Amino acid sequence: MDLQLDKLMTPDELARKLQTPKSWLYRQTRETGPHAIPRIKVGKYLRFIERDVMAWIRSQNA
Repeated sequence: MDLQLDKLMTPDELARKLQTPKSWLYRQTRETGPHAIPRIKVGKYLRFIERDVMAWIRSQNA
């Protein structure tokens, strides 16, 4: 994973992109295990790598 090329998204940005409420997104971050939405912590801040989230969405529909 090359973070220089990957866009880090805030929860607000990702919720807008996915057209979902932020509450749904935060609920997904409380899940654990292989089916949990991919996320990273940057200090105390929650961030998402756009490419990883889109791959996760495709895997949910498979």
